[in-house]
Amino acid sequence: MANQTIQNKHYQDLSKLFPEVMSILETLGSTIRSAGPIEGKTTHLIQLAAAAALQSEGSVHSHARRAIREGATQEEIYHSLLLLISAIGFPKVAAAVSWVQDIFSEKENA
Repeated sequence: MANQTIQNKHYQDLSKLFPEVMSILETLGSTIRSAGPIEGKTTHLIQLAAAAALQSEGSVHSHARRAIREGATQEEIYHSLLLLISAIGFPKVAAAVSWVQDIFSEKENA
């Protein structure tokens, strides 16, 4: 994560305000993802699902972007969210789908 371009302005601002804290946070995330047998794309799909459950729009955006960079398809991302309907409810899933659509729109307009 430390070597990736951070596209979110708020995250960039936090990194300028608290560089040591954000560096440690990035290292923690990388360390946890590499500590087990689950690989890149799947780790971000899991984190995307957690972000959707928490209704964290910024985190949904971030993990959707990361999952795409790791090779996740649009169908895999949508399916990861649809699987949550029985656990977190349709309204929360619908919101997360709309946030993921923001990312797909960015890609189309890039």
